[in-house]
Amino acid sequence: MSGKSSYHHGDLKSVILAQAAVLVAERGADGVSLRELARAAGVSHAAPAHHFTDRRGLFTALATEGFSMLAEALAGSGPEFLDAALAYVRFALDHPGHYEVMFNRSLYDPYDPELLTAAVAAAAELSSGVGTLDDARATEDPQAAALAAWSLVHGFSLLWLNEAVDTHGDPIATVRRVAGMLFGSGPVACAP
Repeated sequence: MSGKSSYHHGDLKSVILAQAAVLVAERGADGVSLRELARAAGVSHAAPAHHFTDRRGLFTALATEGFSMLAEALAGSGPEFLDAALAYVRFALDHPGHYEVMFNRSLYDPYDPELLTAAVAAAAELSSGVGTLDDARATEDPQAAALAAWSLVHGFSLLWLNEAVDTHGDPIATVRRVAGMLFGSGPVACAP
């Protein structure tokens, strides 16, 4: 039976999450079912339910994985805000399926402990980049500065992914310019 051999060749949970991310990116979260994911993985339709229980469980796991990956990307960026901003946008553009689910709380359990830990870690990494801003306003009100920075990178990412802005240019060069205008103090932040 092909399902049995597919299941035992690797980590079914990871395979299903990867396929779910691809399908969400292609057709949105509404276009994803556990039954279809099972068929694509070559396993019985009950196999994904063993790992995720239902679609909400699947999307909770996908959002958790996404926040963990985002935290890792931000931690691996340089120490400055611009580095974090660019890493955030790269993550969103490279992982649109994860990104779509991460910020649609109606899809997942927002109180899941693993998800909360991953989301807090990602927020902390972005905030640490904001903490490097050489701006008196950011120093006086770090929470507002963090929200402004997140609004910039999140809003830009959504606009780009939804093709609500001209997507013929380089998104990283564009966000570099915009972030430099709003938060930069030197030529590095404003460079194209």
